[in-house]
Amino acid sequence: MGDPWTTHANDLAVLRRWIRLPTAPQRLVTRSRIVLLLAGGVPARQVSRVLGVSRPTVALWRSRFHEGGCDALTKDRPGRGRKKTSSNSTPSET
Repeated sequence: MGDPWTTHANDLAVLRRWIRLPTAPQRLVTRSRIVLLLAGGVPARQVSRVLGVSRPTVALWRSRFHEGGCDALTKDRPGRGRKKTSSNSTPSET
């Protein structure tokens, strides 16, 4: 069986570029750091400790990267964040 962390040089270059972008969202930078550390052979427990994230968070982004590559790190799954409210509802005028 091959190394599960065999990644293309292009993917690693993209992740490094995202980390250096001054305007990159912090969540994207953190996700990129998680993947780069794991790809470098750092154990998940140490990645979570170094970056101050939970081990389930490390496992989540490792899994999503394996499923969808760099693009998967840029997307949040539905159900996260504040729910949208209907823009058609307006207070009635009396």
